[in-house]
Amino acid sequence: MTTKHSQEQIVTGPLAEGQRWSAGRKREVVLRLLRGESVDALSRELSVEIYRLEQWRERALSGIDAALKERQGDPVQAELSQAMRRIGELAMENELLWERVRKPGPLAKRRSSK
Repeated sequence: MTTKHSQEQIVTGPLAEGQRWSAGRKREVVLRLLRGESVDALSRELSVEIYRLEQWRERALSGIDAALKERQGDPVQAELSQAMRRIGELAMENELLWERVRKPGPLAKRRSSK
């Protein structure tokens, strides 16, 4: 079976000796499982253990869950990001001022002449 996904051609079937399962090939197998194909039949066709196919499916589903839990435009996260940027700016300004104070000149610390 040959499928196309984002301009890369992925062939599902048993791997040649020494070949590894790419993320794209695993995705295609998981999609076949989610479409209802039998795990036993896929295991035989692909020469992959059933437990491994089920593992791939579970990892894919947990990835989907994690992606759906992410919040888009979370106001708390936006406020935190803005505060962190401001802290970074202030820290940089503080560092520049300390460098300026350490140099001789009008803003330098004055040593007592005693």
